[in-house]
Amino acid sequence: MYTKMISHGKDIKIFTGNSNPELAKEICKIMGTQLGDAEVKHFADGEASVSLYETVRGSDVFLINSTCKPVNDSLMELLVMIDACKRASAGRVTAVIPYFGYARQDRKAKSRDPISAKLVANMLVAAGADRVLTMDLHAAQIQGFFDIPVDNLFGNPVFVDYYAKKFGENCENMVVVSPDVGSVARARTFAQKLHMGLAIVDKRRQKANQCEVMNVIGDVAGKDCILFDDMIDTAGSICNAAKAIVEVGGANSVYACASHGVLSSPALERLENSVIKEVALLNTLPEEMGAGCDKIKYLSVAPMFAEAIERTYQEISIAKLFN
Repeated sequence: MYTKMISHGKDIKIFTGNSNPELAKEICKIMGTQLGDAEVKHFADGEASVSLYETVRGSDVFLINSTCKPVNDSLMELLVMIDACKRASAGRVTAVIPYFGYARQDRKAKSRDPISAKLVANMLVAAGADRVLTMDLHAAQIQGFFDIPVDNLFGNPVFVDYYAKKFGENCENMVVVSPDVGSVARARTFAQKLHMGLAIVDKRRQKANQCEVMNVIGDVAGKDCILFDDMIDTAGSICNAAKAIVEVGGANSVYACASHGVLSSPALERLENSVIKEVALLNTLPEEMGAGCDKIKYLSVAPMFAEAIERTYQEISIAKLFN
């Protein structure tokens, strides 16, 4: 019997680095496949080393590695894995980067600044990646930094599903709050899907990683609010925004959600001591990063990535994953 050969690979092979192996295992479990047999380690001097213990010749290879702490090690692991697969005659190599590091350095904010996000894009292409699959890029235009296809999945549907089940009909009396002006478009899309109102915290940043909250644009008085952002790093912005919507806006309660829990020190302590009742994060970064903070709840993106990988292999549109 004649079966149609998929031109870019005879089968799917999935490998992972050391940044988030639990997510990779969960994706493989959903797809009903085994995680590829490989070893990604570091020599005594810190150099990354990759050993593939199974053939990838002619395969459609997906390499899963978030570029999270230690960022440069995670990025180098991914680059070396791509090179290993290309040199072993892989049919096609897709870099699956649930959290894309360096994305905040996407423009020249002042003279003589680098545009590191573009540099990372160049490195991935130079290493031999044929396409990139990521989630909630800090700035959507980073897709244009690549000369290869980039699929930027949205975590939005995961949060919409979670809060629709959590609050049910109460959703219409709630307000989504953007912690700053830059996140308004993201928050508006989220609010529309849940039929919630929208408010904005207007802040003025004095210097890096410190922000001074000014006022709340929109009516949050007596309302239950959801702060919506793409990432929580030191948690200064989100905790100050939560404080403002309670103290200045008169909100009843505050929940928070973000796609990427970078959670650099002192984020966990700040969240624990804040007025925020619960912080929902996606597991694009390892869940152990949130260990020790009882307010953090992780939601899995494995089903979405599993379907995106299947659809990419079968050359089916992934547009439905954006809804």
